[in-house]
Amino acid sequence: MTDKFCCMVMRINMDCNGCFRKVRRALLSMHELETHLIEKQQCRVSVRGKFMPQDVATKIRKKTNRRVEILDIQDFNPSTGIYEQRDFT
Repeated sequence: MTDKFCCMVMRINMDCNGCFRKVRRALLSMHELETHLIEKQQCRVSVRGKFMPQDVATKIRKKTNRRVEILDIQDFNPSTGIYEQRDFT
């Protein structure tokens, strides 16, 4: 299993500070993530690192008991140094 370095944007419903803390704790416990950004007002979470996007979304859903919707996934191409859009269905 070769995990590529990628960036993923998800939508997670965060109604209150408790939900925000749950999501933050779940993200901090995942060691495969290098960085994360939580946009509380837009209910969006961006993560970067070497991971399988479906696995991370499933882990967050199980730990927080919140619905997770993947909005965007970009793979990093080390030869060109840019992010490439990934098609997912």
